[in-house]
Amino acid sequence: MPKTSNSIGWNTLRHLGLLACIALLAGCSARQVQDNLAGATAQRLVTYAIDELVSQLPDEDFAALRNQRVSLQSHFISHSEIRDYADQRIAVELRQRFGIDVVVGPDLIATNRLNVFYTALGTDQGLLGFYLPLGFVPGVDETTRINLITLEQFHGVAEMYYYIESDGLSDRGPRLMGRTRTDALGLPIITIPISSLD
Repeated sequence: MPKTSNSIGWNTLRHLGLLACIALLAGCSARQVQDNLAGATAQRLVTYAIDELVSQLPDEDFAALRNQRVSLQSHFISHSEIRDYADQRIAVELRQRFGIDVVVGPDLIATNRLNVFYTALGTDQGLLGFYLPLGFVPGVDETTRINLITLEQFHGVAEMYYYIESDGLSDRGPRLMGRTRTDALGLPIITIPISSLD
C-alpha cells in the first residue's frame, strides 16, 4: 500500500512537470500597439505607409476638381503631428497630380471640401511562434524572452476614407490603406531579417 501511495506522488509530480514544460513551450502570440514614434525605424514605417496610402488616391474622384480650390479638413481620434504630416502629404499629392489648390483647414472661399477620416496612423508590433518568457524571474525585465522560433513583426499602418463635398453634393471615397513592414525570424542565438525598409 505505501508503494502505491509513493508511485501516485511521483506520477503527480511528473504530470505537473510535464504541464509546466508544455506551458513554457506552447505557441505564443502577442501584439503591441505603439503610441509614439521613438526611433527612426518607427518613423520610416509610418511615413512610408502614409506615402503608399496617398499614392492610392483615385484619379476618378479628383479629376473633376482639377485647378480648383479645395479646403482639406481631417479628423482622427487624437490631434498629433503625424496627422498634420499626413494632411500635408495629401495636399502636396493633390497639388502635383491635379493642380488642386489645397488649403488645410476651414476656408470660407473654397466651394469644394475634402473631409478626411483617418482610421489608423501608427505602428504595431507582433510576435508569433515559440519562445520561453523570462519575465517572471526576479530582476529580469518582463519582456525578456529566449526565442525558439518566432516571427517578429513591426508594421507601419496608415488608413483613411474621405468625403468630397462639391456643388452641394457629398460623395464618399473608398477606404484606402498603406502598410509597410519589417519582419524578422527569431532563433535562440540570432535574429534574421526577412524584410527590410531599404
